[in-house]
Order: sequence, then C-alpha cells, then structure tokens
Amino acid sequence: MRQPNYDKYPSTKVSGTVWQGWNSILGQLDKALGSSRVWAVDLYTGTIEEEIVQAFRRTGRRIVLTRDLMRSEAEVLEMTRRFMTDDVLFGYISNVRLAEYFDASKVGAFKESLQKEHLIIIGTGAASLVPDGVPVVYADMARWEIQQRFRRHQVRALGVDNHGEAPSLQYKRGFFNDWNICDRHKSRLAQSGRIAYWIDTNVAGQPKMISHDTFMAGIRQTARKPFRPVPFFDPAPWGGQWMKRVCDLDRQVANYGWCFDCVPEENSLYFDVAGVRFELPCQDLVMLETRNLLGEAVESRFGKSFPIRFDFLDTVGGGNLSLQVHPTTEFVHENFGIHYTQDESYYLLDAEPGATVYLGLREGIDPAAMIDDLRSAQNGGKPFDAEKYVNRWPAKKHDHFLIPGGTVHCSGAGALVLEISSTPNLFTFKLWDWQRLGLDGKPRPINIERGRQVIDFGRDTAYARRHLINRVEPVARGDGWTEERTGLHPNEFIETRRHWFTAPVVHHTEGGVNVLNLVEGDEAIVESPSGAFEPFVVHYAETFVVPACVGEYTIRPYGTSAGRQCGTIKAYVRK
Repeated sequence: MRQPNYDKYPSTKVSGTVWQGWNSILGQLDKALGSSRVWAVDLYTGTIEEEIVQAFRRTGRRIVLTRDLMRSEAEVLEMTRRFMTDDVLFGYISNVRLAEYFDASKVGAFKESLQKEHLIIIGTGAASLVPDGVPVVYADMARWEIQQRFRRHQVRALGVDNHGEAPSLQYKRGFFNDWNICDRHKSRLAQSGRIAYWIDTNVAGQPKMISHDTFMAGIRQTARKPFRPVPFFDPAPWGGQWMKRVCDLDRQVANYGWCFDCVPEENSLYFDVAGVRFELPCQDLVMLETRNLLGEAVESRFGKSFPIRFDFLDTVGGGNLSLQVHPTTEFVHENFGIHYTQDESYYLLDAEPGATVYLGLREGIDPAAMIDDLRSAQNGGKPFDAEKYVNRWPAKKHDHFLIPGGTVHCSGAGALVLEISSTPNLFTFKLWDWQRLGLDGKPRPINIERGRQVIDFGRDTAYARRHLINRVEPVARGDGWTEERTGLHPNEFIETRRHWFTAPVVHHTEGGVNVLNLVEGDEAIVESPSGAFEPFVVHYAETFVVPACVGEYTIRPYGTSAGRQCGTIKAYVRK
C-alpha cells in the first residue's frame, strides 16, 4: 500500500519578519505608525470584526466602524435586492460599488472629526474614507474560511447582519455581491502602495502580520515558479474514504467527498515567513500578478479570473453523486451575469472494481416523460429510475469522461474523480439526489425546472461513446516518454495532455498558465533548464500550477519513483 506523502500545507518561503499575537502586532504598529493621528484598518468581509475591534481598543484611540457610516440595512437590502433574487442558491453578479454603501452625511461628519482627534477607523472600505497619506493595515480573509464561518453563523455580510441565515444564503450574497466588491477594492488598494501591513486572521485568536514589502515579495516569488494552492477537504452526503488514506486525513470524520486542490478563487496560499505559515487568499495572486500567472492571451479572455479548476470527488466506499447538468454559456450569462459556464470532465485517478459513471441520455427516450418522472420523484412519488434514461458506463483508473455543459451526468460509487473543469463552481443543476438528505439533515436543493432548460437531449448513447469517453490520441514520444491528448470536448476551452514517463519530459507554457496533477508515481520533480526557479517536488495526486511566465520546464521521476513510470495530466487554455 502506498504510504501517504500528500502535502496538505504547501508554502512559498519568503524572507521577512512576522509578528504573531495582538500584543506583538500592536507594538509594531505603534512603533511604525504611531506618529500618524489616524490609522485605517480595512477588512475583507468574513473577518471577525469584534476580535479586531477589541484588540485595537488597547491603543487608547477612539474607534470608528465603517459599518456605522453605511446606509441603513434596509437601504442596503433594497440596493442589492435585484442581484440577490428570491432563489435559495442563485443570484446575479452585482455591479454595486463599495462607495454606494456609505451614507454621505455620516461620512461628511466623520471626515470633519479627522482633524480633531487620534482615531482608528475599522471595517471594509476604511481606506477609502481617509486621506491617501493615512497608513492602512489590511486584514485579509480566504473564502474557504469564510464559508466555515457561514456554517457557524459567526460573521455578517457587507452592510447587512445576515449571520442567522442559512449558509447557502450567506454564500449567495458573498458570491454574487460582497466578494466582488471587496476584491475590486482590495486590488486597487494593494496596487496603490497604500497598505503598510497585512494581517492574517484566518485562525480566530491567532493573528499574524507581515509588512507590505514581505507580502508583495511572496506574491512575486509565487508567480514566477511552480506552486500549489492550499487544498481543503470537506465531507459530502455521498463522500468516500479514499482521501482519508491517500491524503492522510482525520480518520474520525465520517467521510470526505470534496478536495478543492486548485480553485484559486476559493483556495488559500501559505507564505513561510521565518518558519511561520502566513495565510492569504490565492485570489490575491490572481489579482496582483495576472499577466505573469495567466499569460497575456488568457488574461485578455478571462481578466482576473483563473479559468481552470482541479478538484477531487471521492465516492470510494461512498455513494453516487447527484444526477446533474451544467448550464450553457448563454444560460449563465443571461440568468446569472457570468461570462462562461462550468464545462468539465472526470479523470479517474482511481476506481474500485465495478465503478461506473453516468453520462449522456439513453437513445430513444421521451424527454417529456423523463422530466415528468423527475418531478414526480421530487414530489414524493416513485423513485426516479435513472438507468431508464441515463447511460451507466463502466469506469476504471485513468479513464477520462468529457462533460460539456448540457450533458446529464454523475460519478457513481467507487471512484476517485479528478474533476478538470472551467472555474465557475456554483452552477450545478441537480436533477435527482437518490432520496438523500444533506449533511444538515435537510433535502438538498433540486433544480429540475432550470435543468430541463439546458439539457441537450442530443447527448445520447451514441454521442457519448463517440465524443465523450476516452478520446485518447497519441501526440508525441521521445526517449522514455509519451504524450497523449485526452480531451476536452470541442465546446470546451480547456485542452488536456497526459504524459507517461520514466525520463525527463520537456514542457513549455507557451505563454499560458498550466495546471497539472501527478496521476501516477510517488514523486516527481519540476525543474527549470535555466535555473530560473528552485527544483519543485510534487507527490502522488497533488495538483500544481506552472505560471505562464515560467516558459520551459521539465518533469522527471524523483525519489522512490526514480526509474519507474510516472504520469501527469496537464490542462491549459486552448489558443
């Protein structure tokens, strides 16, 4: 049995000083910023504001909260209502700007007080309410930790106290409104050079702080070498046991269904500063080093959005995923304000005997009858007979199933799926969930009415067999290596290439970001022929990113895998 060597805490080593704990942080701020009458402590939504306010009260300065300078909650709710919609999951991408949250008369009175006393303004948008010369401290927050706080009902939204709402509603407000507003503000602020220090409060009660120079050094270093986002793991109603063993996870947890191994909008990064892990959102890297990370052509198409997603779906010892369909680009653009959809694929990193994948509709079915049966099952009637309508294909290790938007699909039990897809991660329309309850003991939202609008009933048995299953084509070979094209579907913008190798393989980013996973072998090493970066070791099942600016790099077996066959799957944006 393979011994676990999966690294759950990847980091970039950065030279600098890290201050830990509020006493150390406040001491450094007083030393560096004490001569300034006013400080601004800007917060990303999802930080625990009360902890930060309590800490800064120790300075003896008057505390002003940006929340108290905002329009009333009723006004904010009305301003954002059309973007939030009445749906439990889906909204519409907001175009509200941070400045619209503030009450002009309250802000005017606050600005008059700036000339009269020593104070600290704390909260989202603090930096925008003070003169440019005022020193700014930024308390950042990763989205995955924000989601955990939603589940614990710990934090409030931007201008709205919604901490008592269902986590799905809190997430919806974050995804469609708050996070976009905060990202725009933070990106402008970081690029302006106004931030003096960054604070990591991802672990409540254990704050850490680094200077802006250290922060930007870490950002620049990470964008010029291979790196791994910090993976996170989550249980699921259908979750399995494979990741517990291979990724060395807590055996006491009932199951793990998800691992987001490379979803930069959700993942964190770690900087190792003097042996201390400093956590920040991976999205900061995307926003601040877009051209070096993505490449000019990819940036021109996707802006500051990382377009490729790798994650794991573990059903080994678990159950089927929900039967589902992803919408078309036209549908998400019209209904949600998103510019591209979640086309995807299932790469079988591992599979038990008898594993299957549901993919495409059976030939000759009656679409109306299928929708009627789904509705009846959802309303308490006879369980939906999935195999009457949907193909069930045998699945084995290293199979690759392609799933363009509009294709009905799900992974069956007994598989570890490496899901390779475009990034939008909210837009799944569940059609049937096998009479299961969610982990909260409640039925999970089913979207038959939306799903029926996007199902492509032409994606049937013959189509799936011809276009969607193991479309492997030899590309090239050399001394000790072979390259294969495994997809994706022509409708999708992602290209995937698999390499089998016992000797070094030369890769080139060709000006676009590469995302890879070591799908076979214990270890491999990524190296720069020119010495542009330090050799980078990856382990089985680890996803890693090679920024566009890296150019040429090599991968070869390493350590216990030296002389043995290894395999990688690589994804990049097609030109």
